[in-house]
This record gives sequence, C-alpha cells and structure tokens, in this order.
Amino acid sequence: MGHRHSPAGRWVLRGIDLALPARALVRVEGGNGTGKSTLLRLLAGIEAPAEGRITGRPARTAYVPERFPAALPLTATGYLVHLGRIHGLRTAEAKRRAGEWLTRFGAAEHARTPLAELSKGTSQKVAVAQALLAAPDLLVLDEAWTGLDTAARTELDRAVAERVAAGATVVFVDHDPRRLAGAADLTLRTGDGGVHRATATPDTAPLPGPRTLIEAEGPPGAPLPQDLPGDPLRERGTGTAPDLVGFTVPTPYSDALLTALLTARPPWHIRRVAPVDTPERPGPPEPIRPSEQPEVSETS
Repeated sequence: MGHRHSPAGRWVLRGIDLALPARALVRVEGGNGTGKSTLLRLLAGIEAPAEGRITGRPARTAYVPERFPAALPLTATGYLVHLGRIHGLRTAEAKRRAGEWLTRFGAAEHARTPLAELSKGTSQKVAVAQALLAAPDLLVLDEAWTGLDTAARTELDRAVAERVAAGATVVFVDHDPRRLAGAADLTLRTGDGGVHRATATPDTAPLPGPRTLIEAEGPPGAPLPQDLPGDPLRERGTGTAPDLVGFTVPTPYSDALLTALLTARPPWHIRRVAPVDTPERPGPPEPIRPSEQPEVSETS
C-alpha cells in the first residue's frame, strides 16, 4: 500500500504488509492522525490504496463509520431492509433481521421513524444494526460504541463475540482501552507512517477485562472441546468429578461459549457460571496466523 495524505497534512500508512487472521478479534490503536480510520476504510473497501492492493476481502464485509450519515429519506426499518437487499437478503428475511437487531439494541420503538428524526444515539444503533444484518465475514468498527447507551454497548460487545465465534474477523477502533479488554487476538498500532504489531511483556501487559468461569460436565471420557468461542482457558476437574471442566473466557464471549457447549453433539451440561474476580495477566501475543482474510501489500 502506498502513502495517503490525511486532512491534517500528514502522510500515513506507507509500506503496509499484513494478513488478518480468520476467526479473530483485531484491535487497532494509535494516536490522532496516525491512520487508524484510513486503515479501517481501506480494509472495508470504502477507500482504495494509492499504491498496491488489498486481496482476499470477503464478499460480505460490513463497516460502521465513526459518524453515521442519518439524513436519508428512509425510516430505520426501510434503511435496514434496503441494506439487507444489497447484501443479498430477501425482503422478508431483511425485515425479520432488521426487527431483531433493532430490538436487541433497544430501538424497536423507532422502527418507523425517519432517519433524519432519530437522536444521535438511536442513529448509531441503526448504523450498527445495518453492519450486523447480513452476518458479515469481515466486520470493521470505527468507534462504533460512541453514542450508544450502556445496554447497547454491552449488546454490541456480545454481537462482536458472536461474529468471531461464527468464524468472522472483526477489526475495531475504540477510544476506551477497556473495550473488549483481554478478548483481542491481535493488536495493531498505527504510527511512524505504517502499521505495526503491538507487543507486550508479562511485566508491562495490561490486565485483561472481566472474565467468566463456566463449569460444565461432558460425557464420560469425552475429550476437551476445541476451537471454542473466545479461546477459553480449560481446566479439567479431578477426584469425584473427573469430567467437570472449567472454561475461563472473556465475559463478552460467555454467551457464545454457553451456546457452543449446549449445542455440542453430545451436549455438555452446565453446572456453574460465575465471574472471575482476579484475572491473570496475559502472556505474550502469539504469531499472526496466515489466512485468506484481507491482505494489504505494497507494490513499488
């Protein structure tokens, strides 16, 4: 990817070469004017690189901008159905999903309200709903939590975990360092004209966010489940309950993990769900895994 000139007069994002892992949550950090939003728009296909190319972008890619253009001559539902049709959904299915997402984000009462009459917070709920409507394989969120109330922010955390659990890649920027803390599989930092993988040591790494312990019992002799949402820590019980397993996972992933355990074949029986009071510091980040997710490279 070549350089791009920002409105502030800086040249940003020169010489990037990276591959995003599949089924991963990717946090993007960096100071103002270092190219965070530019990177997200490039990944989402909103902008094209001045040089080089982006390959492997999934057909279903969704994007939530920092500012939602609400002055459109449509109601909330009309807008969502229109976007759903663009993504290939039938009208009836688009209406059903629109209703579900508006309900989840606490905006169902505004389904027939024109976009131009919505409050900033409700407009943001519609913006998030349109991105989730078609179950994207790549979800790009640029300060998507800004303007949402507490309940809607929690619901977006849960929706992000669901997309990752379903195999998607989610890339996000948020000004709150606690947002989805401890859940990111990869952290990228913009600065010095490029994008760099953030590194941390056990002594300097921040404490992760809240985590949840799920104790479940599987069939006798069943192996520990693999490839579970949130990549939980696993600890098998001993003594009188050898088949009892404790799964510790970032709290936003707890619902997705419960669903995965209950719908496994054969299913696991949930014995206890409890918050973890004292999270451990995370270890060093693992290498970036190659995948067929978008690759950004420079041609010179």
